[in-house]
Amino acid sequence: MALPPSRPLLWHPAVETICALIPAGEEVYLVGGAVRDAWLQRPLRDIDLATPDDGRPLARRIANALHGAYYSLDPERGVGRALIPWKGAQLVVDVAQFRGPDLLTDLQKRDFTLNAMAVRVAGDLQTVIDPLGGQHDLAQKRLRQCSPTSIADDPVRALRAVRASLTFGLTIEPATRESIRQAGPRLGTASTERVRDEFFNLLDARHPAGALRALKQLGLLAQIISQTEAMQHVAQSPPHEFDLWNHTLAVIEHLDVILEIISPTRSPDLTTNIQLGLAAFALDPLRPALQEHLAHEWANGRSHHALLMLAALLHDSGKPAVRAIRQGRIRFWGHDQVGAEIAETVAQTLRLSNDELARLVAIVRHHMRPLLLHNGPTISARAIYRFWRDTGPAGVDVCLLSLADQLGTYGPRLDHTEWQAYLDSVRALLDSYYFRRETAVAPPALLTGQDLIQHFDLVPGPQIGSLLERLREAQVMGKITTQKEALDWVQRVLGKIS
Repeated sequence: MALPPSRPLLWHPAVETICALIPAGEEVYLVGGAVRDAWLQRPLRDIDLATPDDGRPLARRIANALHGAYYSLDPERGVGRALIPWKGAQLVVDVAQFRGPDLLTDLQKRDFTLNAMAVRVAGDLQTVIDPLGGQHDLAQKRLRQCSPTSIADDPVRALRAVRASLTFGLTIEPATRESIRQAGPRLGTASTERVRDEFFNLLDARHPAGALRALKQLGLLAQIISQTEAMQHVAQSPPHEFDLWNHTLAVIEHLDVILEIISPTRSPDLTTNIQLGLAAFALDPLRPALQEHLAHEWANGRSHHALLMLAALLHDSGKPAVRAIRQGRIRFWGHDQVGAEIAETVAQTLRLSNDELARLVAIVRHHMRPLLLHNGPTISARAIYRFWRDTGPAGVDVCLLSLADQLGTYGPRLDHTEWQAYLDSVRALLDSYYFRRETAVAPPALLTGQDLIQHFDLVPGPQIGSLLERLREAQVMGKITTQKEALDWVQRVLGKIS
């Protein structure tokens, strides 16, 4: 039954443009997230259309008419995609054939009632077809599956339920929640790639710590990353405020806020907290560079933000395996190395790209480095050089994670003076990377391996690399600035060796 909506639908201007391309006699409907977002009056991200026939020809027509690109997404299900340029951005328009003989069957086979509304393109765009009560559920802030088997039919929908509830501020109604719990053990029957991508969507959404809490409570997290089970109820000695699992969630919460402080859309309200205000002041000169770093996309468009949240989830994952009590205190010596091994296993299980795997492992492996440097007498030029030599671009992520780690360790007990000192230490590392790169991180080569072979009658081998590395350290320490000084330095070193 088609009825006026319970509130006005707010459509993106592109919708009317696309509707004008479709003759009145064609049975085509706006469906799913497009109708939901129009009802919620949220910015439109994608446009989904449904039709009784193969959707690919219509998708191609839309792409051609609006000078976009066309792709055949799913020939068996008759799904086509048009990528439309629109005012400097790109809109995704998917056209799919009904999942069944008619529109009602198609809507009944969808996941949740908020996604099971439709608007006929050729009709009044303020008339909603809503057979399952999606508008009422949205008004009641309720997430409800379309049928008792909606989640059982596709266990990945359990992850989508968590994301929808957090994104739209909805409570999952009891029957749907029970279906999610029952679907957990069946996540393994779905493709790893689909589970991974939905999991990354959760890490990339608002409140990733809340998403992880929900996944844990619903029995889903252990199905995705089994290693998180060992992290539960692991006590830690002071200065830790929380046990291991709650510390991890606190670190993720703080990291999310730190990334928000860095973002171009930072809310002024964030900096009213003194700890966050000090962090904002320390990081402000680096914001453009950090924004560029965080904007990186990995394989298939996976965000760096999500990968960094995964690193935060795993940064202390090695602690349960090495936990020991020494002199009355709980110790976790070597947990960074064990955690890096776990991170590698998780990356392989999730089928991340090799580059993602390498970055994830590097962040977890080196996450303690800034704290260890800060706790030393001074952060020397050699120490800064070795930090960036060992971490590369992952060192930026390590620095950001270490700030969140400090906040997550001390909680509200963190002394403001100590926090400022730690910010200064991390800022010194980042300043070296971004503002003093040639003198502190990657000094220009004064000699090459071939120079060493020719001048000192050496043979190719590990000695060449070792000499060049020691030479770079001498450069960043200010001991060598010219090629002649470099040659003299090598001569002295070789003389000592001989």
